[in-house]
Amino acid sequence: MAANISLFCYGRAMADGAGMQFVSAFAFEAMQKVDVVRLAALSDPELRLLLPCLVRMALCAPADQSESWAQDKKLILRLLSGVEAVNSIVALLSVDFHALEQDARKEQQLRHKAGGSNGESILVSQLQHGLTLEFEHSDPLRRLRLTLSDLLAIMNKVVDSNGEFFLKSSELFESPVYLEEVADVLCILQAELPSLLPIVDVAEALLHVRNGDWFLCLLVANVPDSFNEVCRGLIKNGERQDEESLGGRRRTEALRQLCQMNPSQALNIRAMVVEECHLPGLGVALTLDYKPDTPDEAVSPLVSYVSGLLLGTNSKVRTWFSMFIRNGQQRKRESSSVLWQMRRQLLLELVAILPRSRSTHMPNDGDMEDEGLSGYSGLREEHVVKASALLRLYCALMGIAGLRPTDEEAEQLLQLMTSRPPATPAGVRFVSLSFCKLLAFPTLVSTPEQEQLMVMWLSWMIKEEEYFESAAGVSASFGEMLLLVAMYFHSNQLSSIIELVCSTLGMKIAIKPSSLSKMKTIFTQEIFTEQVVTAHAVRVAVTNNLSANITGFLPIHCIYQLLRSRAFTKHKVSIKDWIYRQLCETSTPIHTQLIPLIDAYINSILTPASKANPEATNQPITEQEILRVFQSSQGEGSRGGRQRYSITTQLLILYYILSYEENLLASTKQLALMQRKPKSYSAALMDQIPIKYLVTQAQGLQQELGGLHSALLRLLATNYPHLCLVEDWVCEEVVTGTLPLLRRMMLPSNTCRYTRSQLHQAFQKLPSSSPRLMRILEHLTLLSPGDLIPYAEALTDSMALLLDSSVPRRILQTLNKLWMGLNTVMPRRLWVMTVNALQPSAKLLKQQRYTQNDLMVDPLIALRCEQRVYRCPPFMDIVLHMLNGYLLASKAYLHCHLKETADFDRQGQTVSSLGVPGQPDTPEVTREELKNALLAAQDSAAVQILLEVCLGLLSDMREVQCLICCLLHQMFIADPNIAKLVHFQGYPQALLPLTVAGIPSIHICLDFIPELLAQPQLEKQIFAIQLLSYLCTQYALPKSLSVARLAISVMGTLLTVLTHAKRFSFFMPTLPCLVAFCQAFPPLYDEVAGLLVQVGQVCASDVATKARDVDPLIARLQYLKEKPQEALIQGGGSSKLTLPQRTAEELGGADPDVQLCYCVEATFMDIISSTLHGL
Repeated sequence: MAANISLFCYGRAMADGAGMQFVSAFAFEAMQKVDVVRLAALSDPELRLLLPCLVRMALCAPADQSESWAQDKKLILRLLSGVEAVNSIVALLSVDFHALEQDARKEQQLRHKAGGSNGESILVSQLQHGLTLEFEHSDPLRRLRLTLSDLLAIMNKVVDSNGEFFLKSSELFESPVYLEEVADVLCILQAELPSLLPIVDVAEALLHVRNGDWFLCLLVANVPDSFNEVCRGLIKNGERQDEESLGGRRRTEALRQLCQMNPSQALNIRAMVVEECHLPGLGVALTLDYKPDTPDEAVSPLVSYVSGLLLGTNSKVRTWFSMFIRNGQQRKRESSSVLWQMRRQLLLELVAILPRSRSTHMPNDGDMEDEGLSGYSGLREEHVVKASALLRLYCALMGIAGLRPTDEEAEQLLQLMTSRPPATPAGVRFVSLSFCKLLAFPTLVSTPEQEQLMVMWLSWMIKEEEYFESAAGVSASFGEMLLLVAMYFHSNQLSSIIELVCSTLGMKIAIKPSSLSKMKTIFTQEIFTEQVVTAHAVRVAVTNNLSANITGFLPIHCIYQLLRSRAFTKHKVSIKDWIYRQLCETSTPIHTQLIPLIDAYINSILTPASKANPEATNQPITEQEILRVFQSSQGEGSRGGRQRYSITTQLLILYYILSYEENLLASTKQLALMQRKPKSYSAALMDQIPIKYLVTQAQGLQQELGGLHSALLRLLATNYPHLCLVEDWVCEEVVTGTLPLLRRMMLPSNTCRYTRSQLHQAFQKLPSSSPRLMRILEHLTLLSPGDLIPYAEALTDSMALLLDSSVPRRILQTLNKLWMGLNTVMPRRLWVMTVNALQPSAKLLKQQRYTQNDLMVDPLIALRCEQRVYRCPPFMDIVLHMLNGYLLASKAYLHCHLKETADFDRQGQTVSSLGVPGQPDTPEVTREELKNALLAAQDSAAVQILLEVCLGLLSDMREVQCLICCLLHQMFIADPNIAKLVHFQGYPQALLPLTVAGIPSIHICLDFIPELLAQPQLEKQIFAIQLLSYLCTQYALPKSLSVARLAISVMGTLLTVLTHAKRFSFFMPTLPCLVAFCQAFPPLYDEVAGLLVQVGQVCASDVATKARDVDPLIARLQYLKEKPQEALIQGGGSSKLTLPQRTAEELGGADPDVQLCYCVEATFMDIISSTLHGL
């Protein structure tokens, strides 16, 4: 980035009061590029400074053997031929530098051994006169030795100084007569002995002698490639704060001279300064020296540089430069100080952009002509951006770096801050920054005149806010910020004001809350009283298309703070209409303040501002206003017309309703104590809101909706659990997944579109229209669930027509698929239509049109359908899905109903029974128990009905049985108490093989079978043993074994206590269960055999007098118990010790004990057979 500096200018420096010629930028560039033409244009004094390099270039063998360089070398020789000093340099180059280097290294070793003392020297010995005279009378070799010895001494002292700066007095480097000759010797030494004299170390040593910056520039000019290396070394070894010491100032001046010699690298050197966090004054000085080729009209280089340091993300750099500002203020004001030069330049830039009638100090530039404007003149449009940058910079200087402005700076700053910019977006930004700077630094206003000026400016802000917003075309204007600050002052939220100021300025500033007391008085007493704030807030226009893309402070921020402070209810100002209008003017991505606004609004509706005035609340949004938002999506997302309101508005209104209802339920106790009962939204309203459709839409917009989607899911899971079924989410993945999307993309745009009437006609002409109906249904499967909504009524109304046995199974399955797709967007309305469509025929029963409320009160209505539905698996799947949903909906409905009425009823009970301990809690407990009992009865009734359906199905209806078992499995997992209740109620024994095999979660019955065995009813004990027998076969677990042992023990106990009649009733159905026990657990054989022998003995003793052929029974049983295998072998595979075969009539008419004897023996034989077959 080349600087616009005259190529022939000469840099001048006053090292010790004498003018010395430095290498110009033109000469350095010519050396850098070896531009012979430019070198030839140099004057003799300029050329003299570059002779060491040019002579070496002409004499040494070049690496470049090209013809062009040969020609250039001739030109250089011609250029040098007329210069007398060349001869002395040639003589210097004729010395044996190898021997010189050896002597120099020996001297270094000698000085190292002597501890750095200036003792005997190998390079220089027997000085007869002073160093200057010796240099004058010496030959070239001795001159080299003298200079090298002095330079090495300085370099050694630098190493030993441990960073402490010193200024070494040296005749050789101070004599103005021999400076050029010494410079020649220095350049030749460094070029010929680079390992002994590294250029960075030489540069560091030259800082410690007078005229060091001049020698350094000459050295670098003769080795131009070393420029960056030298500068980086000097910066790395430099001080963190350069203006604090003489060494820092000398280093800064030397680097500044180097950059004037090579201005194109000035910004790179400045970047090194920032990278190393050294020499901050150098960075500022280089910025002040920098003159860009194309100056930026908006922001000056100085403002950009200092703002970048203080407002950047690097905290180390910020701290480093802040320390430079703080330390610089502690010293007396010096014109040579870089800090004061910077402040003066900033002040000149500030004054230059002030309106003409306001600036009291003008720069001395002659180009500022009088504009001839009378009276007040506003800030010019081209100066607004620069003014904003200057304001932010002064904020950073004062707030971060601790700059204390002078009276002149404070006056001009206040003049700039209270100037009036044009109505542009940049002007709005400038006013916001000025206002925040006033809040951050109220000390800028110190006199009554300044305070009056500020009040007039604030009044102008209030008056012009609407014009600025409309003219500038921005939604976030400074009016909202004024309103917000006024509200914070009224509610004494000073920390919020500080946060607002820091956020607007874009920097963290330490502001003491006590410093805002004067501003608080002005705001709350002179400009914005609380009543004025609330009245003004309601009249502020809502933000059109409010979204997160609109930044800054908006009306919504003000309304939110006023809602939180309850200012609207306190002053009886209605805010409902404003909030409703703002919610209707929203778009994606959703603004972060919308959800907190709704929450604060709901709280202001339900919670009074004070207990003394319980009616001081805001009004809720009316049902008519809510319906207006959803009128374009009636029927769970109707696609009938163009939506008037955005999806964001509908989702926010839905969130408002659900959150309002939840908070209303949560606050019933407090509301009952205050004798308040805010109105709840009607069920009819909720039925007309497409909840599931909206949540499905929100799922695809999660990134743009922020936390709204998750908040809606939480509210749904609490209040509408039937809309959050897991199987529904899984089904949505199938319906809205990749494969359906690809199928829809392949659907031609000009494909046949079927109407609802065509679909209805195809249903009516079944079964002859089956092929046409199948084509229509297959086409509908390619549509998205939202596009299916218009066909929902035609599909559900015709479901009863598909129950005929002649309807192809494929049509039923396709309809099931379409129903499940519709269920993802309009479940509640779809369920009601389906239940009404599947009612029994009107011939048998007068049909009734059920409503959503009817089905939530009595979920079992879903099972009162046409009997043929139970034999149609695709439709039974739909019925079971609805039943599961309505059971969950009923739970939520009863919970809400109980919560709505309980606290008010209990409040009445409490008032009427004061002084009676424990009395108020009794009704609550009773109501809760009644609710749980009702829910348990509903669930168990649904399970029993489904089990009866399974019992009545034919053997080929296995698919329906599996669907029912699946639902029962889910119900048992969700609430194990349902499984316990159903099995305590019992069901037909014929269903046990199906339930045990088809319901995986039925193993939980093992937990309560002991309790069931302990019941006094014989039927429950029989059912428990029968259930246990199937469970042991299905789940042969250690727990099953222990429960089976318990069952055998219970059977043995009952044998001794049951009467004659009950004994027959109990053991006839339970003895066959012992076979399953032994089959599952062979170790139980002895216990079972003992039980069977006991039963046989009891029965045989009762019939001993009635049937003599039963007498051998006991002997046979004992034999079977002791030698089962022999008994089986003797019988040729079947026992010959069996009772004679009896006909059914004989057995049926026989004595019960005789029948029981036969049953015991048959059980024995079954156990033996199953055991031996197992082996």
